[in-house]
Amino acid sequence: MNVVIIEDEKPAARRLQRIAEKLGLQVECLLYGVEEAVNWFQSHPAPDLILLDIQLSDGLSFEIFESVAIKCPVVFTTAYDEYALRAFKLNSIDYLLKPIDEEELAVAIAKYRERISFSQLNIDFEAIREMLVNPLDRSYKNRFTVKLGQRLKMIAVEDIECFYSEHKGTYLYTRERRNYLLDTALDALETELSPDAFFRISRKCIVHISAIRDIIAYTNSRLQIHLHHFEEFQLIVSRDRVKTFKEWLG
Repeated sequence: MNVVIIEDEKPAARRLQRIAEKLGLQVECLLYGVEEAVNWFQSHPAPDLILLDIQLSDGLSFEIFESVAIKCPVVFTTAYDEYALRAFKLNSIDYLLKPIDEEELAVAIAKYRERISFSQLNIDFEAIREMLVNPLDRSYKNRFTVKLGQRLKMIAVEDIECFYSEHKGTYLYTRERRNYLLDTALDALETELSPDAFFRISRKCIVHISAIRDIIAYTNSRLQIHLHHFEEFQLIVSRDRVKTFKEWLG
């Protein structure tokens, strides 16, 4: 069985490759992000099976299926909560909870070998994506607590213009033109923020919809965003996120 692994953490990808090869699978390649995967599938035939991480460094893996038509079976690897797992079950898709267990992968592979053919598999990726982004009964953070010397300050999400990463740090920027250093990575923050209010325009920035002052066409089919106060650096919507960004704007 020919397999492609899509996982943004290289140590995890290599570990998954070792497990897959131990189970007798032939790993054709390792891909580490949405853009890389899209480019690869545009020039290569689909494998027999994809082992696919949900949240990659440059976006949700479901964006791959928005750009290229892939009909082969998929085993998802995920660290999401019970709502995400319920979504997989409703759509008859196997999942593996990180860290990947060899026995669980073996069971998933056996299931595909025995029960699923390409013609039988009918995956609604958009429905799953919506379930993951907006799971039932899910709550999002409505304030953040930052440390100022010996004091703690609470900041409501309505007062936040954006979150950004720079020089290996993650920062919160407010409408009062203040920066606050956070101890949470941007990837983790993205899962804590309401997708109705916040959008990750690139690998280094998440913006609040009410903070957007202007949107201008930029080079290479990208968009440049101007917020009301933020001027730390240019805010550019990555080319692979432009379509989703426009849909988010409504």
